[in-house]
Amino acid sequence: MKNQFDPKNRIIQELLQGMAMEDQGKPEDAQVRFLGAWKNAEDDLERFLAAYFVARHQKTVEERLAWLETSLKHALNVDDDAVKSAFPTLYEKIAHCHEELGDEEKAKWSREQSAAYNVAPSDAGPFYHGTKADLKIGDLLTPKNESNYQTALKMNHVYFTALIPGAGLAAALAKGEGRERVYVVEPTGDVEHDPNVTDKKFPGNLTRSYRSEKPLKIVGEVQDWRHQTTEDIQKWKEKLASNKGEIIN
Repeated sequence: MKNQFDPKNRIIQELLQGMAMEDQGKPEDAQVRFLGAWKNAEDDLERFLAAYFVARHQKTVEERLAWLETSLKHALNVDDDAVKSAFPTLYEKIAHCHEELGDEEKAKWSREQSAAYNVAPSDAGPFYHGTKADLKIGDLLTPKNESNYQTALKMNHVYFTALIPGAGLAAALAKGEGRERVYVVEPTGDVEHDPNVTDKKFPGNLTRSYRSEKPLKIVGEVQDWRHQTTEDIQKWKEKLASNKGEIIN
């Protein structure tokens, strides 16, 4: 899908490089990279993301507002549930700008728009869960299992995604000695955006990552999917090992 978030997309790669520069305390270099991404962007999804990051380093509120409104304009042109998950964040940031400029009426309207879009996910799936467990059709995946990313932490939710590569990565990082599996799953209860990824790097939940307090039912298995390379898995493990952030459970 053209409008689907792809970490290997060249614009998204540029934005990730810019974020790394921010982490290194190089905001000027990051802004050059973000502006380069904006210049090279070819569709509404890429322009929405690039403008969002360019806005972060504007010197005036007016300039920041203009870039955020540009980001929103392009996001509204993308008919995709994952992009819609970014609307609450975009409208809230625009509201902050209007407040700083003393326009309470526009701030109120933008905040109302943010609240209107801040609803339960409407993603229709299909959904996937990656693991090393050997399961069969009809089995249930339930919460209270140990986290793959933090020792001795019992998870209150079961996690899943609408993107096969994301489930494949979860399978590669999962504990256990079994082979990596990506199962097709159906939620049996309410679903919410995974707060551990939503708005953490990119606005909204572009990775279409979700969680539920209710079990997931195994309804199939994906047989043909691209596995992570050994090098990529090692990089992810190193990144997770250095991550000091708390898991929102």
